[in-house]
This record gives sequence, structure tokens and C-alpha cells, in this order.
Amino acid sequence: MAIFRAFISRLSLSSQVTQIQKTLPAVTVFSRSFADAPVHELKSLLAEKIQEQHVQVKSFREQYGSKVVGEITVDQIYGGMRGIRGLVTETSNLDPEDGIEFRDFTIPQIKKLLPKAPGGSQPLPEGLFWLLLTGEVPSVEEVKSVSKIWAEKADLPPHVVTMLNNFPENLHPMSQFSAAIAACNTESVFAKAYAEGVSKHLYWEYAYEDAMNLIAKLPPIAATIYRNLYRDGSAIGAIDVDKDWSANFTSMLGYDNPDFTELMRLYLAIHSQVCAVLSLSPVSCVSQPAIFGAESIGQYLGFPHSPNVGVSCPLFWGSTSVRVCIMFVHPFWQEVLVWLRRLQKDLGLDATEAQVKDFVWQTLKSGQVIPGYGHAVLRRTDPRYVVQREFALKHLPDDPMFKLVSHLYKIVPQILLELGKVKNPWPNVDAHSGVLLQYYGMTEMQYYTVLFGVSRALGTMASLVWDRALGLPIERPKSMTTEGLMKLVGAV
Repeated sequence: MAIFRAFISRLSLSSQVTQIQKTLPAVTVFSRSFADAPVHELKSLLAEKIQEQHVQVKSFREQYGSKVVGEITVDQIYGGMRGIRGLVTETSNLDPEDGIEFRDFTIPQIKKLLPKAPGGSQPLPEGLFWLLLTGEVPSVEEVKSVSKIWAEKADLPPHVVTMLNNFPENLHPMSQFSAAIAACNTESVFAKAYAEGVSKHLYWEYAYEDAMNLIAKLPPIAATIYRNLYRDGSAIGAIDVDKDWSANFTSMLGYDNPDFTELMRLYLAIHSQVCAVLSLSPVSCVSQPAIFGAESIGQYLGFPHSPNVGVSCPLFWGSTSVRVCIMFVHPFWQEVLVWLRRLQKDLGLDATEAQVKDFVWQTLKSGQVIPGYGHAVLRRTDPRYVVQREFALKHLPDDPMFKLVSHLYKIVPQILLELGKVKNPWPNVDAHSGVLLQYYGMTEMQYYTVLFGVSRALGTMASLVWDRALGLPIERPKSMTTEGLMKLVGAV
């Protein structure tokens, strides 16, 4: 099966499509038959894609660089710049109907097309990383090559292990995670190359090497934190070069249930990327104590500060434009679990749909929201919720908490539609994630953001490599005072 979508189809310049297609080389996203596909080395294939993209971007900007792509309202400025077209990210797109698209592939498509572990049914995150970098669905052998590289690069520097083992027990796991990544700066090949004056045209190659090194080291970092906090400091064990990334991770965590490993493969894949918005950019996350963000990634790659203090940084962080997700200490899916437990405590394990419906109405009438429902962009059920529900229906159909989640899936959208105040009454990914982890015994909710950080690194690093390859600058949206805005629109 082949899926073709030209890069230009994403543009809003519909009147220019025909002319552009005649003058620009199409960048297509396609899958290859696993049976007869040549086995590529990831970095060399990426180099080819970068060269092609350079040609396209240069030609496009020469012809349409002055084209106006949108307008901005005062409400959008006060509303967090929502809906403003102002960033470029090559690796993903958030469609209101189809949800997150990885290189134009929807979640159902990646679930079907990406290689699986032997005997498994969930997509391997290594395959998704390959797709994000190259736009191509890799073969089984190509995915195995990435698994092997990450396993070989997974050893942590001794000083990082010492640091992790010396952290106090009351230090939040996300703070430990972020600090450990920053401490891995000693391993940065980009930092070394930059200090030696490497040409900016080669930045992407060193960013790629750092990305591969960092992704490889995240599971042992995360597993060491988990073992120290929740498993009496027991050892994470050895890395098996014949296992995939997720299988090594769950083994290091201390879980031997193959279904949990399958869940982790799915989880790490579907949480890996979100389209670029400023709230998920390093610009937004300076000095946050519990983030997998600009500080930790920046220091790993040789940047002492995050981009909006770029005067102190190599390159001004000049070609970075990293898309980094803020990892809040109190994530949305933790709110979901807290609310579900309150519901379960009040109604019992065998609550009927009618009882659940009454509880939902009581929550709304008290001025609270239903956590896990609604989305700023999506206008239907989050596909990430759907694939997690499918997993639960297969592996834990009789779990009381999952039954409760299923009741809510039937009830909440109807109630929110009845209220008439919600554009999207459907569940998002947060409505399901925590329930699955709880079922398999990972009940430590504070740790969930670390899992999120391990996963999101795939998208962040893929985006970083492309930012370096295209030489994208730091985003600098102009801010204004309220008085200045009032003068601008003639209000005073």
C-alpha cells in the first residue's frame, strides 16, 4: 500500500496549488513493501531527504515569501495565539478531524503500517522515529537497526548514575529526569563540534548523533529513577541488544508482563509528537523545575540556557526552534484518575450508567469540568483515545475502572452537547492513559510525566534535527502592552 501526499497540500494557498505543483518538486510520504524494500541506514536516508527539502523550501520561499497567510485578532493575542499560523514543523500536523498526523499518517494508519515486535500488534516507537525523520515507513530490518543502535548507546555516564542515586527521595521524578538529561551534556557531540567551529551546514549531523544518543539513554535514566523511588533502589539490569526499545525499558522498570510491554510500545508511539505550538516550545518553559524541556535538552546539546535567553547561548540557539512539550508536575491524566477515583468511591465498583450520569451532572453544576474531555483543536474523539480503548477492550475488558471509563464515553459527550457550550465534547488522550497504567500495576502517578517525557523525546528530537537541517531561527513573536494594542486598533 502506498500513501502519497504532496507537501504543498498542507498549504492554505489553494489558488496557487496548481502553479506550485508545476514548479516545485513534490516531497512525498510513502510506505514501502517490507518484502522487497532495500534496507537503508537511517542517517544516509535522512541526508537525502534533507537535500530534497532544501531545494523545495528555497524555491517556495523565492516564489511566495511575501504571500500573506493569515490575519491576527486581538482575541487571539489574549487567547494564547491560538490558531495563528506562525511556526513550521516538518514532522507532524494536528488535524481537527483526523487528530495528530505523523508525516501525514494518521494514528490508525501508523498502527497498521509500522513494523511490530514478533508476535505483537502495536507499532514500534523506533519505526515512528524513522517515519518522523524521513517521511517513510521503515522495513522490519530498518527498525531493528534502530533498536540495536539505541541499545548499544544506552549506557549512562558514571557521574549521571551517581547523581541519580544521590537524589533525595522527595525530589519529584520529573525534576530528576530533567537534571539527569542536563548532566548528560558531557556526551554531546554537537557541543564538541560547535566548540571546534564546525560548519553550520553540518549542524544537523551532530544534532542527529546527539538525538540518537539521548533517546537511547532516556529509558535507563527513567528506569533508575523509578527503581530508586519505588523499588528500593534495585538495579535496572543489563540492556539486551536483541530487544526493542520498549521491551528493554519495561524490563529495566521491573515489569515482565508481555501485555504491559505491548501497551508501552503503543503508549510511547502515540504520545511521541504533537504539532508545534508556542506553549509546547522552549520559549515557554524557562526555569520550570519539572520539565523535559529547553533547559535539559539545551544543556545536553551544548546550550547553557534556553532560547529566550539566547544571548548567552551558542548560535543564539539560532537554528533550533525545538518543539518541546512542557511536562507539568500535575498532568491532565492525573486529574482524570483523581476524578475517577472520587466517582468510584462515591458510587462503588458497579455503578450504573444512570448513576454515572447523575454524578457527571453534579460535577458540572458545581462549576467543575469533566477532566479528559474536550480539546482545543480536535472536533471528534481523539484517535489516541480510540487506540487505547481498543487495547483495553482486548486486554482488560472486565476491569472496573475501564468499565467506568466506557460509561463516561457514552454519557459525557451527550451531556456536553446538551449544554451547548463545548465545541468538542469528545474524550481526549488523557481520559484513558492513566487507567491502563494503573491496571498493570504502575500506580505511581507522579512518575507518569517521566513516561511522557521519554515518549515526547522522539518527536522533539526528530523536529530538532530538521530545525538544524533547515536552519530555522528561534521564534520571536512580538509582544505588546494592552495600551499599545488599544492604540493599534484605535480604541484610544
